[in-house]
Amino acid sequence: MAHPSQLGFQDAASPVMEELLHFHDHALMIVFLISTLVLYIIVAMVTTKLTNMYILDSQEIEIIWTILPAIILILIALPSLRILYLMDEINSPHLTIKAIGHQWYWSYEYTDYKEIAFDSYMVPTQDLTPGQFRLLEVDHRMVVPTEAPIRVLVTAEDVLHSWAVPALGVKMDAVPGRLNQTAFIASRPGVFYGQCSEICGANHSFMPIVVEAVPLKYFQDWSTLMLEDA
Repeated sequence: MAHPSQLGFQDAASPVMEELLHFHDHALMIVFLISTLVLYIIVAMVTTKLTNMYILDSQEIEIIWTILPAIILILIALPSLRILYLMDEINSPHLTIKAIGHQWYWSYEYTDYKEIAFDSYMVPTQDLTPGQFRLLEVDHRMVVPTEAPIRVLVTAEDVLHSWAVPALGVKMDAVPGRLNQTAFIASRPGVFYGQCSEICGANHSFMPIVVEAVPLKYFQDWSTLMLEDA
């Protein structure tokens, strides 16, 4: 969960998000080293009045500043490609959920349970209870088991939307007439918040996403209760 004045990412709640955090730190360190080197060169040029006559035209230096950026780009690209393939990999999901974007709410269908389907609306500010978050709470949460591969099929009924939950490291566009898919594994129990990440009209800011990850036993109890109420 994000907090005021936060500068970094939310705590990772999935293996993919942990990889993204490691890649962020890796890339940030490279950027920091480059920035330090450039700053040193600028300071040296400004404060030094001397001129080295031997490097006015140097083939060796030109080779270095051509090859070095290529090496740096490779050091960034290789881990980036690895994470890209990890994010697209979906192997034997234990549960498939269809998320449908509407103006301005989400609806969920648990395709493995024919009778579990519900709409998820934002809780109005005046209806919030102490401890709930403004513009983030919903009346029906998407409940998933922990430590299990979850596939989410994402689409929209009207305009473009985007289903995103930062702590889980997932973000997928919801396009009318098209079925996109993403996957995640919730590595720990908790309640994870997200929001529509595609401007979709007047109430774009009022269609939050809440994923509640629970142990398998609690998920079985929840699904049984939902089937009884259907």
